[in-house]
Order: sequence, then structure tokens, then C-alpha cells
Amino acid sequence: MPSRPVPALAALDDPVRRAVFDLVARSDTPVGRDAAAEALGVSRRVAAFHLDRLADEGLLEFEFRRPEGRGGPGAGRPAKLYRRAAEEIAVSVPERHYEVVGALLAAAVTEAIDTGADVRETLNRTAYSAGRAVGEQAEGLLPALTEAGYEPRPADDGDLVLGNCPFHRLAKQYTALVCGVNLHLLRGVTEGVGDPHVPVLDPAPGYCCVRLQRQSR
Repeated sequence: MPSRPVPALAALDDPVRRAVFDLVARSDTPVGRDAAAEALGVSRRVAAFHLDRLADEGLLEFEFRRPEGRGGPGAGRPAKLYRRAAEEIAVSVPERHYEVVGALLAAAVTEAIDTGADVRETLNRTAYSAGRAVGEQAEGLLPALTEAGYEPRPADDGDLVLGNCPFHRLAKQYTALVCGVNLHLLRGVTEGVGDPHVPVLDPAPGYCCVRLQRQSR
């Protein structure tokens, strides 16, 4: 994930920086430092500082471009122009990742329509493949689960319990479907990592519906 949601949104707490962001967000064309300074009544240095801070946090994107009609020797350096970033930033506490379920569902339904395959079977296979890809790139099971928002905690028997479900609201509404996605996703993660824990369905109040049972290698 390119941006860090909490620091990015915290950057907007400064009133001048928020005004700079709103100015750029409302503009139909990219905004330069001089234009931002003039519109907001601040110095160019102040405008540049806040524009760059917003870009560092992933809220703005920038490009370098010469003003229209100016080019060739003597035209000066290209201006740094800013526009609102296309990336969506959201924060939830506890951590939720509803977009993951949405993407898996969209991919599975599309494949099922194209091939005539069973939607649930396709969804489970898609979730497993996505989880395995995550696991293969992770440095271990705990980092992979933590990054995904599961809040893994060791149990006394060597199992891992998951203190958070990243799909909580959907799991309450569509329990069988979403818990099945969770199970196959986590099976993919554990196998991709090469960890001996085996995900099983074990719903319990206050925990994710999946528990990772410790197995001997």
C-alpha cells in the first residue's frame, strides 16, 4: 500500500495544509506553487512546504511541466504542478478490508460468468490463490496476518486465534459466504508461507471465525 492512512489523514489536521489540499482537489487543472500561494494568501515557501508534505503522504500527485507557450532555451525550469491523488485513503478502527472481499467476489463472478463454473467454488479457489500469493511474499505467518489486519494472538495450546476479522460487517451479514472466503484465503496464506498451522472454522465471540491450529511438521 503506497500511503499510510492514519499519517496521511492526520496531515490534513493543519488548517493551512487542509486549505492547500482543498484548493488542489477543487481545481480542474494541476496547481502550481505560485498559484497556490496567491490563492491562499501565503508565501510561496509555505505553499511549497504544504504541497510537498501532502504529496509525501500520498494525498497529492505532481508532475513537472513548462507553462504553455514557453519552451526552448531561456524558458526556465519546468514548474512543479500538483493534483489530487487518484488513490483512495480510508481508515477504520478496528482495521477492515472490505475491498478485499469485493475484489475477490468480482474476480470470481466474472470467471464464473465466462466459464459457467460454480460461483462459490470459483470464489473459494480465487481466495486461496490470493492468500497463497500473499503468503509467498511475506516474511512469516505472523507478519502476513498482522499486515492483513487479523490481529493474531497465540493460544495456550499453540494455536493462533485472530482477534479481528477484516471483513466483520460482511461476515455478520453473509456469514457462510464470507467465513468461507476467510478460510480459503488463510489456507492460501499459511501454505504460501510454509507454516504448519492449519486454518479451521471455529467461530467464537470476539474473534475471527477462523482459528489456526498448530500442527507438527
